[in-house]
Amino acid sequence: MKSIKHIGIVLVLLVSSVTFAQVKFEAKVSKTKLGINERLRVDFEMNKDGDNFNPPSFSNFTVVGGPNQSVSKSWVNGVSQFKKTYSYFLSPKSQGSFTLNQATIEIDGELYKTTPTKITVTSAVSKPKDGNNADYIASENIHLVAEVSKANPYLNEAITVIYKLYVSTETGVSNWREINSPKYSDFWSQNIDIKGLKIQNGTYEGEPYRYVVLRKTVLYPQKTGKLKIEPLSLDLTVDVATNRRDIFGGRLMTQVHKTVSAGERIINVRQLPENGRPDDFTGAVGDFDFKVTTSKTELKASESLDLNVQVSGNGNLKLFELPQVVLPSSLEVYEPEHNENVRTNLSGMQGDISDSYTVVPQFKGKYPIPSISFSYFDVKTESYKRISSDEIIVDVTQGPNNVAATTPSATTGENKQAVVLNKDHFAFIKTKTNLEPVASSHFFKTKLFWGSLIVPFLMIPLAMVFRKQKAVRDADVTGNKIRKADKLAKKYLSEAKKALNNKEAFYIALEKALHNYLKAKLNIETSEFSKDRIQELLTHKQVDASVVSDFTSLLESCELARYTPSTRETMQHDFDKAASTISLIDKQIR
Repeated sequence: MKSIKHIGIVLVLLVSSVTFAQVKFEAKVSKTKLGINERLRVDFEMNKDGDNFNPPSFSNFTVVGGPNQSVSKSWVNGVSQFKKTYSYFLSPKSQGSFTLNQATIEIDGELYKTTPTKITVTSAVSKPKDGNNADYIASENIHLVAEVSKANPYLNEAITVIYKLYVSTETGVSNWREINSPKYSDFWSQNIDIKGLKIQNGTYEGEPYRYVVLRKTVLYPQKTGKLKIEPLSLDLTVDVATNRRDIFGGRLMTQVHKTVSAGERIINVRQLPENGRPDDFTGAVGDFDFKVTTSKTELKASESLDLNVQVSGNGNLKLFELPQVVLPSSLEVYEPEHNENVRTNLSGMQGDISDSYTVVPQFKGKYPIPSISFSYFDVKTESYKRISSDEIIVDVTQGPNNVAATTPSATTGENKQAVVLNKDHFAFIKTKTNLEPVASSHFFKTKLFWGSLIVPFLMIPLAMVFRKQKAVRDADVTGNKIRKADKLAKKYLSEAKKALNNKEAFYIALEKALHNYLKAKLNIETSEFSKDRIQELLTHKQVDASVVSDFTSLLESCELARYTPSTRETMQHDFDKAASTISLIDKQIR
């Protein structure tokens, strides 16, 4: 009996030791069902430290925070307990049912995996109306709006979409990033460049707000019916005033993350009327002028003239074809050269397009260029209009007579004649010259002669000393990089440092410094500046991802900091961060 009792005790101890030594690695979520306007927290917990932690891809979510790492150790009844956690904060990209895949980690040479977790994302849910809740205050004081100039345009009529971020006077935005870009799959679209964010005063639902224009886009619908514009969505870091105050009585601010969306917009595109539509209508919509001109109306046979067919005005200039010319067979016509001089602004495309034909007459005579018509739809009068050019007579004063025109064997299959070359084609080349000898000057044995002969020999010792010092300096690779980086940082940030007492001037100068540095370092123009383009170029130059992220966050801070509560300490922090980031980029760039 005693032996059986002892065996039982041993088994209990073995089971207990195995239980205490068991490795746990699991994923915990704050909720399994949430609205698209809510956040999800995911914790990956382990009871023993490990290496090579790999989170899931989070492909259906945007990571708005994390990974945050925490470690805790404690003793309970004489037993050591360890816990390590990796935390992520996620924002859903769309509604639906999704699966958080497995995370992996290596512990004591073994690979451990978490269990996949199903998450359901519903439509937006209402949040409690708590005046002291920072999330609620942010949702009530920040709004992203898409303003559409016309909700029921005609096919190929220009409309504009302007995205505005409204921020109340009691709230600020210290950082933002785009998580969903609007899509215009059934439109011809053109973004209008915005040079910096300009803070303006306005109203939202009758209340005073400040706002910035984030994006301007011109659209030309290419289909009729109800067309969808996908929404623009942003992730914001919002500064919200609290009820707490500092020792000087100023209100303390707290930061919360918020996702805002401009909402989906539906554009009802009308078909162009069938009544009165010309047979030669090719889809031109707008307000246009039309003209046909020639570079000359009198010339000799085998000389050339330019025939120009041009449409100018305001409308869908790049989206229709110009009418073609039909000329007499005795005029040799070459394929036209198409030219576009079009600019796009908020009222749509403006400028002109043209087809330039080279025409060569072969025989003497008078040749009519018949009238050409161009038709378009005028959206102002909602009617079709036609413009016709005048007939142009081309007078060929010299050349062979067209006596072979009636002889079938002398014509080609298309009733066109071979171009007759002019005997004086090369008459402009001069065959006689008028050369004169160059006057010589006495140089031998002058002071300049002896100086030019001796000075190079005197410079040899100095060149050797300079070369030796340069070799020593070039060998100091690390020192050279540090000196170069510090020099660039001082050069580009000097103006910003002078303006530390003026918030708006400081951030303008800081933004200009960052842009000028990139322009000099990456050889790109200001028009190429975009967050994605900068990240792509710096990553291609082998700059660390964390440094690239710091640089883009600085640019975003400069754009919005002018209407965000800021102190001198904040500006000094941004200045120091900019200096260190420029220095790091200059050291790492390849």
